[in-house]
Amino acid sequence: MPFNIKANIDIMTIFKDCIPIFSVLNDEKRQEIILIIAEYPVKGIIVNEITERMNLSRPAVSHHLKILKQAGIVGVINKGVENYYYLTLKSAVENLKRLTTTIENNCDLI
Repeated sequence: MPFNIKANIDIMTIFKDCIPIFSVLNDEKRQEIILIIAEYPVKGIIVNEITERMNLSRPAVSHHLKILKQAGIVGVINKGVENYYYLTLKSAVENLKRLTTTIENNCDLI
């Protein structure tokens, strides 16, 4: 069964919502940062601790964290003089689920 016009519009809208997620996850260094941050679900982790575990400079790690934050993948809490980064994947995962569900519901998958 081919897509109907309304389904195409819905899917394209959801795809547009997911573009930041796809763009962010396309970079291996950001993937590595996400995996490192995932090890600290409760207290978060500071830039220096991430930098110590990677082959990147502190400014490069900060740049990747900024991109992850803009895409809604990580959040930051300021504690004293330190910024602690933590994962905020709920919205991103919900968008991806919405995309796959909409495609599954409107396409005859073979």
